[in-house]
Amino acid sequence: MNNNKKILIVDDETINLDFFEVMLSKLGFAVEKATDGKEALEKVKRFLPDLVLLDNIMPNMTGWEVTKIMKNDPKYRDIPIIMFSALDDVKDKIEGFELGVDDYITKPYNFSEVLARIRAVLRNRELYAQIVVRESRLSLAEELSSDIKNNLLNFVKSIDELDAAINSLSLKKEGEEQEKLFQAVSEKSGKVRKHVAELDARIEKTVAEWDKLKKSEIVLSKLEDQIRNNLNEG
Repeated sequence: MNNNKKILIVDDETINLDFFEVMLSKLGFAVEKATDGKEALEKVKRFLPDLVLLDNIMPNMTGWEVTKIMKNDPKYRDIPIIMFSALDDVKDKIEGFELGVDDYITKPYNFSEVLARIRAVLRNRELYAQIVVRESRLSLAEELSSDIKNNLLNFVKSIDELDAAINSLSLKKEGEEQEKLFQAVSEKSGKVRKHVAELDARIEKTVAEWDKLKKSEIVLSKLEDQIRNNLNEG
């Protein structure tokens, strides 16, 4: 995974900000700092971080409040958050995960563990983004398939009308040349029908494969819950 990611560190203690800035910058991360919730939200808008390290206990605006604002904004709700807190209460952790926090680390912490969790959250977010793109492609392909099938139905209808016109004209039998023309058009119509049938069969096969893929796919919300549970257990 490319370490050249942007991380916003939010803490009212300068020593923590400076420590993380030095350590993460050495590892190739682009780092921004904020000393309170209000500044953090401004930095999120300007810096657009790939991840936020957010202290929970801060004056004026808590980490919970920052999280709520971010998760309620469509532009920033997908930015992962790792919450730091001196509170080791299970209820606090549950509240954090329910708000949308990706991981929860209790102070005092070990930097190696924090770094491992940062990389795990970023890696899982990349996986999540890839699955979102894959679902979008499947949805687009399904729409395309539906459009093609509708067009094929209209095409077949047009061929039916053409056949009806040919049959109507052929009853008049006004000469050998006209008969040859009718025969040639009929042959072309038959070939077109064959190609349409083959195309329709291929589409049906593709749709069946998509259905199998969708049945074996993990729903995105469920996948996100699993990722958070795994991180929490780790």
